[in-house]
Amino acid sequence: MTSYSGKTLEEALNNAAEDLGLEVSDLLYVSSEDKGPFGRKKVIVDVYDLAEVIEYAENYILNVIDSFGIESSVKTVIRDDIITITIDSIHNPILIGKNGKTLQALNELTNAVVSKQFRHHFRILLDVNGYKSGKYKRLEKVARSLAFKVRKTHETYTFEEMPSDERRVIHNAVNNIKGVKSVSTGEGAHRRVQLIYDPETSEKKE
Repeated sequence: MTSYSGKTLEEALNNAAEDLGLEVSDLLYVSSEDKGPFGRKKVIVDVYDLAEVIEYAENYILNVIDSFGIESSVKTVIRDDIITITIDSIHNPILIGKNGKTLQALNELTNAVVSKQFRHHFRILLDVNGYKSGKYKRLEKVARSLAFKVRKTHETYTFEEMPSDERRVIHNAVNNIKGVKSVSTGEGAHRRVQLIYDPETSEKKE
């Protein structure tokens, strides 16, 4: 991180933007206030870039896995504002856990730690040797099949509880199927997707 200061947050950000040759709206930063002598206050902004976020997240993940006595490696790609970090080790099933629960817990911890450190919410998705990408393909296929069944029977189908990234796959998979809509229900970790017959969309979708 690189620090800049000013009498106000606006001034500190303008100083940072001018020095870095960026627009203020493009800055990623953490701000704080510092009271000097005689009660004079100044605002400090610590500016960082996405590479620092990725490095921090990768190191956190590697340290957690290392605490299990498991050697691992990570590879990161960014697509559609999602930071996908793929983990590989000789004990991948342990890292995935039953029905992906261990991986999901590590994903939630990583998101929470990174958000706290940088005071900004980043969409970080963890995968283990293609486990998630494979599951997405299966979910998409199942969701489309069930959507056609819902359209035929008019009976609502409710999926089991699942994380937001998997719910998103289902929503996207059935989005263009006429006569069916998908909605998320429940709160927090108990959210799930329902496929509902919706005749009003029949003429709106191709």
